[in-house]
Formats: sequence, C-alpha cells, structure tokens
Amino acid sequence: MRGPHNIWRLIRTGATLERTGAMSVVLEAMDAPPRLRAVARILGRPFRFLGDEGDPALPPATRALTALGPAYIKFGQILSTRPDVVGDDLARQLRVLQDKLAPFPRSEALAAVSAELEADPDTLFSEFSEPVAAASIAQVHHARVAETGQEVAVKVLRPGIEQAFRRDIDAFYLIASVIETLHPASRRLRPREVVEHFENTVLGELDLRMEASAAAEFAANTKADKGFRVPGVHWFLSGRRVMTLDWAEGIPANDLPSIDAMQHDRAALGDRVLELFLNHALRDGYFHADMHQGNLKVSPEGDIIALDFGIMGRIDDYTRRVYAEIIYGFIRKDYRRVAEVHFEAGYVPADRDVDEFARALRAVGEPIFGMDASRISMGRLLTYLFEVTERFGMETRTELILLQRTMVVVEGVSRSLNPRINIWNTAQPVVETYIRDNLGPKAFARDLARTARVLSRFGPRLPHLAEDLLRESQKDRRDQAQEQGRREEPRRRGLWFAFGAASALLAGWVMTLL
Repeated sequence: MRGPHNIWRLIRTGATLERTGAMSVVLEAMDAPPRLRAVARILGRPFRFLGDEGDPALPPATRALTALGPAYIKFGQILSTRPDVVGDDLARQLRVLQDKLAPFPRSEALAAVSAELEADPDTLFSEFSEPVAAASIAQVHHARVAETGQEVAVKVLRPGIEQAFRRDIDAFYLIASVIETLHPASRRLRPREVVEHFENTVLGELDLRMEASAAAEFAANTKADKGFRVPGVHWFLSGRRVMTLDWAEGIPANDLPSIDAMQHDRAALGDRVLELFLNHALRDGYFHADMHQGNLKVSPEGDIIALDFGIMGRIDDYTRRVYAEIIYGFIRKDYRRVAEVHFEAGYVPADRDVDEFARALRAVGEPIFGMDASRISMGRLLTYLFEVTERFGMETRTELILLQRTMVVVEGVSRSLNPRINIWNTAQPVVETYIRDNLGPKAFARDLARTARVLSRFGPRLPHLAEDLLRESQKDRRDQAQEQGRREEPRRRGLWFAFGAASALLAGWVMTLL
C-alpha cells in the first residue's frame, strides 16, 4: 500500500547505505558534487543505527543493495555494466548481483516444484542439483528429465518475492512524489510514470508462464540469427512459479579469463552483442530487455546464448522507424534531420526552434565520432543530454524507457568484452539495412499492400458499414437541426413577444384615432 508509512523505508535505505559504508563509495564513484555529499551525510548519519548491516563478506555497495531488497538489486545490476559511469572498482563489486546472490535451500525449491506442477519432483526429474545460480528474483537448478534423460535448467521463484517487490516499489512511488513536490521542474520527466512503467515490467517478470511464452516467441524470431541461441521451453514442466528450459552449456559473459582461455574473439563477441540487440529491436520490434552479463553465455562453439526472459521489450513499427532515423542521422552527422524527426514524432514541443535543437544535437554527437569508446565519458555525455532535454522542454517518453535502458546495458556489456568498441561503427550496417528495407519505396509499397489486406477483410461488410455511416450522418443532421431549433426557440419567442406588443400598441393607437 502506498502512503506516508513508506517514509520508514526511505529512512532505512539511507541508514543502510551509511551503515554498510556504501554511501561514501557510491558518492565517490559517481563524483557527486560537495553539496550533495553534505546533504547525504546530514540525512544518513543520524539514522545510521537503523540500517541493515548486510553480509560483511560482501563489498559495501553490494552488501547494501542485497540487504535492501530485489528492486535495489535490479538497479545495481544495471550499474554493474557501466564502469565508465560508476568506475571500474564499483562496477566489479556490483557484478556479484547478476547471478551470485545467496540461494535459498534446495528443499524449498523442490516444495515449490511439487506445489506448482502438482507432482512428486522425483517422478519428474531423475536428478535435481543444488542451486547453480541465484539472482534477485529466482534461482536455477541443473536437472535431468526422468522420462527422456534430457538435461534441463529449472528456474524457481524465491519464496515471498512478490511481497518484497511490492514493498520496494511502493517506496519508489513515495520517492517520485517527493521529487515532484520539492522540485516541480522534474515533472516533465514524469517520475511517477517511470516508476509505474518499472512496476509493470517487474510484475510481469514474477509470472514464469509469461517468461516461458516470451522465450518461445524470442526463439522463433531469432532462429535464423547466426551465432545466437535461445534455449527451448519444456511447457509441461513449467508454471507460474517454476519454468524449465533446455540446459545451456557455456561460459558466463562476465568470465573474461575463461573466454580468453577458450580463444574466443572478444572484440567480435562485443560487436555481435550490440548488432544482435539492434536487429532484435529494429527488425523484430521485440528484444531482450535485461541483457546484462549474467544473462548471457558463450558456448564452446562461440555462440552467444541468451537466458532469463522475464523482461522483454516491444516497440511498434512507427517507433522503430523513428528510432532508426535518429540513430542513422547521428551516424551521418545529419543533425538537422535528427532534430526534424524529434519534432515530427512529438518528442519536442512544436513551438521550439528546430535549428537551435539541431545545433544542440551537434554538440552532443560531434565529440563521439572519430574516438574509441574508452575515451568517451558516458557520464558527461548523459549530463549534457539532460541539460539539452531540459532546455527544449522534452518530456520523458515512457514507451521508450525500456529501450533506452537496455541500450545502456547492452553498450556496457559490449564494452566489457571489447573496451575499444566504437558503437557507431558497429551500429551503422545494421541501421542502414533497416533504413533501406523500411524507409524506402519498397517499404512504402509494403505498407500499401498491408493496408489493402486489412481493407479486404472488411470487403463483405463494406456495404453495411456505408449504410450505417449514411444513417448516422442523417441522424447527426437531424440532431443538429433539432439542437439549432432549441437554441433559436428563445429568440423566436422574443420576436413573437415583441411583435405582439407592437401590434397591441398599434391597435391602441388606432383606437385613439377613432
């Protein structure tokens, strides 16, 4: 339940950060200004004793986030892919959050399997291991199907995870409300809508039936993608709190020494991760929206294997074209066209100056080109972009939040594999192919054909629709005439009254003459 009672959660958050030593680590890594550091200290130190100590064996930031709960862990997972923003040391600490959290007992997992699948686990699986990976929402067990002997991965939700997420998200709503109240200028960023979007996304991740469906759709879309694999779903061994997939043998994408030992080309892998994401987002409009290193493996053959399909993103045809044109405009340094696309899509208010916006975009884009990724500070770039959006009155587009967030995560993964990657050079062939196939004459003809097919389905109903439309039009005209008559009735009564009074006066005058 949302309300003031969540103030306790906020106080405990700050106290936990202070007590675990994470406050100073985070502020230092983020290069926070002195005023913010002072405020954090003033608010955190008096309540330090209320904070959770966490696991002393963990580094401070990881220790604090794991103590605070699953929503905070999700936030830490994103930051772990951005060493250019939070620094190498903090990013290394936060990578523990991806798949190495404390597991819950195997006995509880077996009880969940029995309750969900309504069968004795021993009759379903001939082998069922201790947890092999534990994340913020669920953990995975290596098992073998009793009937076929096939190796599988069984994912089981953490006990009580739904309640824990609800508690964290409620606190985030309070934070958003406080921000909007104390800083009205932030309302253009729609902080409450951002939290609502995050809530809907995470709640979908808590139903493993939806994840199984997402995995099956994603596998169908990407079956022709070279060097990419999605494990198959075992539907009869899956439910709301349990999901079973084919076992995927491979090296975690964050185990760089093992990848090097297998003599895989890390630069090529980094490029492929970015190319795959862009293809899935632009070509399919359906993409993996949680592509951190803990959800990616590298097979012995060098294929990239995707895991964990709880958070998937979907964007419509129009948004894909807008997104592609913006990226393509940056690649070509056509900042005027990028600005026009923002205006055409309604991302920037129509009363702003398109040339001024184009000039601001040039200041963002020019420093990127001709430089390798290791020399670009994404933190400074994001700061300047925020200043630009504030200046031109852009509002947060909630439909693009997941796409933007995933782009940040994917770039971070690609960077970890290939620190010298140039995201624009890697993206260019993918975007150019999409532009050629979707924004030219061929795409126009395809859109017309699609429109014709839709209209053809209504062919038998067109005469009836036309008759209904004609009757509705006639009814509207009658209603308008009646409404006009009602509006003119007082005027007519006034005219008749005036005419009657004049007639009476005229009659009286005539009578006086007789």
